[in-house]
Amino acid sequence: NRASERLHLESSLRRAVELEELEVHFQPEVSIATGEVVGCEALVRWQHPVEGLLEAGAFISVAEESGLIVDVGSWVLSEACRLAGHWLLTGGHALETIRVNLSARQIAHPDLVPLVIGALDRSGLEPSTLCLEITETAVMADPAVSLEVLGRLRDLGVQLAIDDFGTGYSSLEKLKQLPVDILKIDRSFVDGLGTDPDDTSIVDAIVSLGHALGLGVVAEGVETERQLDELKRLGCDRAQGYLFAPAVPAQRFWDLGPLVSRR
Repeated sequence: NRASERLHLESSLRRAVELEELEVHFQPEVSIATGEVVGCEALVRWQHPVEGLLEAGAFISVAEESGLIVDVGSWVLSEACRLAGHWLLTGGHALETIRVNLSARQIAHPDLVPLVIGALDRSGLEPSTLCLEITETAVMADPAVSLEVLGRLRDLGVQLAIDDFGTGYSSLEKLKQLPVDILKIDRSFVDGLGTDPDDTSIVDAIVSLGHALGLGVVAEGVETERQLDELKRLGCDRAQGYLFAPAVPAQRFWDLGPLVSRR
């Protein structure tokens, strides 16, 4: 039954963390104005011994519910910074932004700020290169704690982004108080760009709101030229999605550049 399946998945995931079966893949983020790769998002993958490579959707909810997300998230943060630092050292490859997702449990965890400091120190990355992404829902789980922790992270010099913007329930007043730099438009709104007038209106509103607050705006899940054309027309800053490239292992990331710009 479902309960025993989840229990089995949880124990397998716990082992996966210990046996280093997890990997970080990177999806490029492109400047809409220039077509250049300017950043990337770090996404966790599980090299399962039986089922092969699993995307985050197959196991992240179990990690959240069991509390394993703290260990998984800490590892992803450290590994993403390490790999980005390695790119810089070995190939002189520098990106403006490396994005890493934070869960509500990580935000509430007392070790988060020291963890970020340690990851940056070990990797040699500039703090401003690291962008930590939190969903509206995670922020609203405990707004007072979130504000305090996000303020401390911002003081380190890292960037902060609200992920899946428009799908949560934060008020504009709360948004104004949050020390964030970036709004990421959820893929559910990007889907209908150019075909669904409601989606186009919502994306237009998010871009306008972000820019009015002095924030950058990134669109996720861009899959068609039509969506990209609409985003350009609406003044969105950056985009990521299968139109450019899927998430790939670190060693393949820099091979994507020409593919993306030749699109």
